Formats: sequence, structure tokens, C-alpha cells
Amino acid sequence: MQAKTWHLGDSHQSLVLASFGDGLPEAVYWGPPLPEHEDLPSLAAASATDVTGGMVDRNAPISLCPEASQTFPGQVGLTGRDAEGRTLLPRFRFESETVLEHGLILVYTDTDLELCLVLDLSLTPGTSLFRMQTRLESAREITVDWLAAPVFQVPAHIGDMIEFSGRWCAEFQTRRLPFAPGARTRDNRTGRSDHAHFPGLIACSGRTCNTSGEAYAFHYGWSGGHRMVAEQLADGRRQVQFGHASASMKRDRSFSTAPLYATYSGAGFNGAAVRFQRHLRDHIVVGARQPRPVHYNCWEAVYFDHDLEELKAIATRAAGLGAERFVLDDGWFGLRDDDTSSLGDWGIDKRKYPDGLTPLIDHVKALGLEFGIWFEPEMINEDSDLFRSRPDWVLGPLDQVRGRQQLVLDMAREDVRAYLYDCISATLAQNDIGYIKWDHNRVLPVVDAAQTEGVYALIDRLRADFPHVEIESCASGGGRIDFGILERTQRVWLSDSNDALERQRIQHEAALFLPASVTGSHVGPRVSHTSGRTLDIRLRAWTAAQRHLGFEMDPRELSDSEIATLKEVTGWWKANRDWMMRADILRLDASDPAVVAEQQLAEDGARFVVFAALLRASDPILQQPLRLTGLDAEARYRISLINRQDAPGLSRGAPLLKEKELDVSGQYLMSHGLILPWRFPETIWVIEGHRQ
Repeated sequence: MQAKTWHLGDSHQSLVLASFGDGLPEAVYWGPPLPEHEDLPSLAAASATDVTGGMVDRNAPISLCPEASQTFPGQVGLTGRDAEGRTLLPRFRFESETVLEHGLILVYTDTDLELCLVLDLSLTPGTSLFRMQTRLESAREITVDWLAAPVFQVPAHIGDMIEFSGRWCAEFQTRRLPFAPGARTRDNRTGRSDHAHFPGLIACSGRTCNTSGEAYAFHYGWSGGHRMVAEQLADGRRQVQFGHASASMKRDRSFSTAPLYATYSGAGFNGAAVRFQRHLRDHIVVGARQPRPVHYNCWEAVYFDHDLEELKAIATRAAGLGAERFVLDDGWFGLRDDDTSSLGDWGIDKRKYPDGLTPLIDHVKALGLEFGIWFEPEMINEDSDLFRSRPDWVLGPLDQVRGRQQLVLDMAREDVRAYLYDCISATLAQNDIGYIKWDHNRVLPVVDAAQTEGVYALIDRLRADFPHVEIESCASGGGRIDFGILERTQRVWLSDSNDALERQRIQHEAALFLPASVTGSHVGPRVSHTSGRTLDIRLRAWTAAQRHLGFEMDPRELSDSEIATLKEVTGWWKANRDWMMRADILRLDASDPAVVAEQQLAEDGARFVVFAALLRASDPILQQPLRLTGLDAEARYRISLINRQDAPGLSRGAPLLKEKELDVSGQYLMSHGLILPWRFPETIWVIEGHRQ
């Protein structure tokens, strides 16, 4: 059968699509880059599979939108109903193609049902990340229950998947599972990306690790609820689907998925992670302040207890530590003395700020700091003037279960968005504010894509009118982190946990998708407010220095030695932030499971820094060599242990790095690795490397 073929590829990967008999295209190859002379029609012909007893006479393809009309035996790419409730069984046929510089748009139609399916496919140059989106148009109103972004087939030799779960203060938990007959379905109906449902998946082989092996990585760039299906059919084939959460699409004539980002790596998880990091930093996030300013947030210092003179004193101390931005968190508006009241009443609390925010802002600006402020625009308390006047603005029934003492505003309503815009824009226009911490502290009572679209519309309008204002996405920490929200924001609050041990793991896993430049990490209080654990300032400071550095404690609690350490680490971060915020975060495969280690490699490869944290006591008594990655094997590097003074008295030997620098080849560093001094658990080594 004659096939139309298309190839999207670069020096990192190739994707070959084939359409047989004008049917929907299927991926007949996805993997390492093919040679330019490859015969694509031959690849299409070679993709035909056999049939035998107990099977239908032709295997339905895993097309970019598998069709029920083709007797597809698994999850189909589109399920919907017409106005009379009859199930739609489209048979799409090729209509047109538009070849773009870095992609193509394929249009397929079903004339009987008056449906049009548009597949928008591109491969971003430089970052080698696929961006794939499906759009459905109907001449009549229909109900769509499921529409998948373009569907990928996972090769048979890729037997594992890594999925993401988590909870508040323990985001980005990973679980490695084998593909098995049946569907692994995760249907996130919380209305946001969510702590427990980061919209990502990595398919890999059993041997894949950070630095070697094959990986196929996916991310669905959507801030509302999503659905993921990783399915092994009875015949052994495997598919991966992403789309909006079940029941989030309603009756309409036009439907669209969010973009699905995907990439193939033959260089382990790091190969895929670097592409996501670079693409997000260079192609998604717009308007981030450069250089990235050292952040101070007052939440864990004062909570709702705002006193102008105390806040001035805290800001002064934060500036003395090296802070360059001061963020006033929750408690400045309405009659907000706790979390039971005033959400929705976005006027300044005259009891706490009788002269408005100007005296505090003037003080902060005089210190040389930018001023930022907290909002939670999508939420409302029953104890608020807004609720008393407009209870009809609440999303869902009024007798719903409350979350964190609050309800949710219906962001699909234009009047709700107009009210919030007026409140926020007035605050920004009347005060010298350069930053918003945008919070979202409860799941939604209703699964509805229109809620997320309304949030996008509000943020887009504010960004257009106040382009100088940066926005941080916070949702009880890491509850709304995805490429959709990051098209509109410049930073994410990765977790409400400032416990450095928890942060080490969360940051390590999040680096599979997120660069340092957008990932907020703060030096928290001596005693963590979320875990109760007491941790040394050196571990807390160096952990925060691995990402976009900030402080979130009462600086008045710090001892002189803690102040000295924090100033030292902050000064080091400022001296290195320009190259570090553009560095690739490479996760290291530590031989010791008690060690979490990463290597941040500069764009030009001329320098790097390694952070190696020991989260618990090691099983072996000696430190195991730590192998590095991504270096020039032929080059020589000068290696320095920059915090060697932290070696404890029980480190009684004389490993070389404890006394002086090491000059050695990249091959040695990647094959043998560094021998580091013995240390106590809950400590960190920081190693710098410079190519000679």
C-alpha cells in the first residue's frame, strides 16, 4: 500500500510518520537520528506487522489519534458523542499538509461527521524537543469526553516507565514500573497540575540511568487536570497518551489539547533533561529578571503577624545578608489575621498599614531591594465582603467541602476576571512592585478546562499591562508546575518544604524537566517549620544555592557564625549565578545510595560545580568515588573542594582534595571519579572544576 511519509529530525533524534491509504499517520520510527539517505517509504513498508490466529485480519495502527472505527483494541485517541448522544466513530482521511521550517501541520477530515482533525507537529531547533498538539473542529455541536495529544508508540525494547507522584512538601516523587498488559492510567481531576500528578512520564530500558541508556520523555504543558495513559496492548505494542482530565471538555464545536513535549535520548535521563531545561529557559519563559536576584520571603518569619517596624528591621537584615528582593507574603489585605478570612478583599489592611504599603516599600527600595507581594486571586473566603456580595461567583455548589477554609472563584466568568484584574492592577499601579507570588492553595471542586483557560487569560492580561512584573507560580508549593503556567510566569516555588534534606531529593527529580533559573530554593529556619528537623546552616545554604537562591526565615534568629556562612555562600552564588543560571543540570549516578549528587556544567563546558549531599549515614565506611559526566575526555581540569574546611575531626586521613587542588583529565573524572573526604550525614561537599 502506497504511503505518505514525513520526517522530523535533527542530530539527536528522528521521527518518521507514515500515512497508509490516506489514513491518520503513525510513527513508524522514533529513535536515534537516521542517515539523510534513509528510504522513508521502505521504512513505512517495513512497519507492517503479521497476523495469526485469534486476531482480526489487519492490526489497527497506533496512529497519532487511534480510531475506534479501525477496531483499535486499546484506548482510542478521541471519544465523543453527537447532539443525540450517539457515539462518534470517525474515519479520518487526509485533507492537506503544510510543511513549515521546523515542522508540519497535517489536516484530516471525516466528511460524513463533518469533523476536522488538525495535527500540529514541530521539532524545536537547538533544544531538540518535539511540540505536538491536536485540534478538533466540528461543524455541529458535539460533546468530547477525551481528546489525546498526538499519540506516541513506545518501542518494544523499552520495558520500563518512570511516573511522577508526590504530596505537599514531598513533590516530584518518582516510581519506576514495568510495562505490563493493560493500561496504566493516571487521571488527575484536581484542576491543577498538582503535587501528586506532575504531568510527565519517562519510558526507558531497565539499564537506563542518568548518564547512559535510552529514554523517551514526555511532558504535557497544561496547568489544569490531565490524564495520562501508558498502555501495553494484548498484541504487545505500547502507546503513551496525554490529554485533559476526563470530563473537563464539554459541548462545543472546537477542542484543543495542550502541547505535548517529547524527546528521545540515547544518553540517559540527562540527555532528555537537558533538552527540557534548555527549552523551558530559552523558549518558554519570557521576561525573567537578569541577573536572577537573591530572594527574601517573609512568610516563615512573621506569617500573618504584620508589624511595619518589624518588617523594616527584617528587610534591613535580609539586605545585609545579600538579598536583592523582598517579598511581602500573605496577611497584608482585608482583615487577614489567619487563613479563615478576607480572600477576595484585595484592599490594603489599614489596621496594619495605616499609610498603605508606601512606607515599607520606600524602606525596601532604599535598601536597594525590589519589592514583591503575595496574591491568591483564584480563591475566596466566606468571611469576606466579596463572598457576602457575590456568592454566585463561587465555582461549584455552596455546600461543597471546603479546602483550607476557602472556596474557589469561577475563573471562566468574565466578570470575575475583570474584578480580579481591577484589584491587582490597582495595587500594582499605585505601588512600586516588581514581583508577584501567585498562590493557589486548594484543589478544585469541579473538573473544568475553562477554569485554567480563565486563569491564563487573567495572567496574560496582567503580563501585557505590567510587563516589568515577574510572577512566581506557587500552589501550596509545587502544586502547579508545568510548561503551560511557565509560559506566563518566571519562577516556580518548588515546594513549601524548606527542609534541605527533602529539598535535595525534590530538586534532584525536578531537574529532569526544570532548569535552575526558574526553580526557587530558599534557606529556611534552623528548625524546619514543615518537618521539625534541625539542620546545619551549611547544608541549608548550599542546597538553596543549587537553584534560584533565596532566604525564608527570620534573619534575627541567626547566630554570628550562621550569618558569616550565609554571607559566604550568597557571595559565592552571586559571583557564579550568571553562568550557573544557564548551566545544564546533570544528575550523577552516585555509587552510594545515600548520596544525591548533581553537576552543573556551563554552556561552554569550561567550568562546572558539583554538589554532593550525604542524606544519611553511608553503609560502607569510606566515601565511594563520585564519577562525573559530560566532560571533554582529552581535556585537563583543575578540581577544588571549596568547602574543605567543613571536614569533621573524624576525617583523619589525607585525601588530596582535603589539602589542595587536583589536576586531572576529563576521562579520569568520568571513569574513576573523585575521592572525597569522610563526612557526617546531613552534610554536603561542593566541588568546582575549571578546564585548563
